[in-house]
Amino acid sequence: MAPSASTPAQPQGATGCLVLADGSIVWGRGFGAVGDAVGEVCFNTAMTGYQEVMTDPSYAAQIVTFTFPHIGNVGANGEDVESAVEGAVGCVVREDVTEPSNFRSIEGFTQWMASNGKIGLSGVDTRALTRRIRLSGAPNAVIAHSPEGKFDIPALIARAQGWAGLEGMDLAVRVTRDAQEAWQGSYWRLGHGYGAADDAGKPHVVAIDYGAKDNIFRNLVRAGAKVTVVPAKTDYDAIMALTPDGVFLSNGPGDPAATGEYAVPVIQKLLEADMPLFGICLGHQMLALAAGAKTIKMHQGHRGANHPVQRVGESWGATTGLVEITSMNHGFAVDADTLPETLEQTHVSLFDGSNCGIAVKGKNAFGVQYHPEASPGPQDSFYLFEKFVGGLV
Repeated sequence: MAPSASTPAQPQGATGCLVLADGSIVWGRGFGAVGDAVGEVCFNTAMTGYQEVMTDPSYAAQIVTFTFPHIGNVGANGEDVESAVEGAVGCVVREDVTEPSNFRSIEGFTQWMASNGKIGLSGVDTRALTRRIRLSGAPNAVIAHSPEGKFDIPALIARAQGWAGLEGMDLAVRVTRDAQEAWQGSYWRLGHGYGAADDAGKPHVVAIDYGAKDNIFRNLVRAGAKVTVVPAKTDYDAIMALTPDGVFLSNGPGDPAATGEYAVPVIQKLLEADMPLFGICLGHQMLALAAGAKTIKMHQGHRGANHPVQRVGESWGATTGLVEITSMNHGFAVDADTLPETLEQTHVSLFDGSNCGIAVKGKNAFGVQYHPEASPGPQDSFYLFEKFVGGLV
């Protein structure tokens, strides 16, 4: 498919482009890694934490459009990396990345993007691109960077059109760890870095890694747990052999229905054994699927650090009308209309009313769609780690 007549010609000096599956082309200035990558284009409204966003495994196979115009100002450092595995393949920003101005920076964002194989595109009207996503949904696209400004546009369009997209795709197997790991790190403090875990006498949480952010494990430790992390396809018997006091279900990328093919049977056995469970994001969706609910692909998804969520479940203090400002990153959601009688809806989004929390009636098992560990984001929801770990003592 050739570009449409309305597609602007390549402007002078353009060294990067975003080629959408419908043949539309967004031109700009490339930075970071050279080459091209395919993914789903989404947008994130957070004003800070771009490095944590880019290294969140939940963004695997996605191209992040940052609505905040100044990305890269504070540079990059080793402490703000959320995972060493695959995260976002690239990002689109409004302004050119400037030299970093922050005492924690050890390298510029441009250099960090290049060394981590991620492609950036600057000089883009991100408001227009965000509006397009809001109106038409998240498109498949290829982001490309060529310092010489040479692009095979028909080939890039063909690649964007040939990519199957996230629906039906199990990405957890791509981003999970290969082996069991005894987690060691605790939370970060200015001037001290990350603390060490103290396992003595602590309740044991086995965390299933579907593409987890490291700060989740740190907050479990901070709440008083000993944490062992296991790969996504770890079976029920192997989990129980670790004698856990509770099991955590992590965040992760891709279609929950696809990951659920192997994850749901394990979680169902854990529920039958009355094992305490806590799920975040994809883990929340896995718990819902295991209890009989369904998940759906969202039109544009929720990604940002300012999403209001209200407690509505009777067991969660609905009468208080408490609202949490949360960090979110998901393109799929639990369909609230499919919740069985065994599930209580505990949280809802005040943006669109979508499900943001569930609890299994009669069991110590719950999940939330948002990210209580923040990084980036507000810290309103740290109590969830304390609720889970405190219930294991």
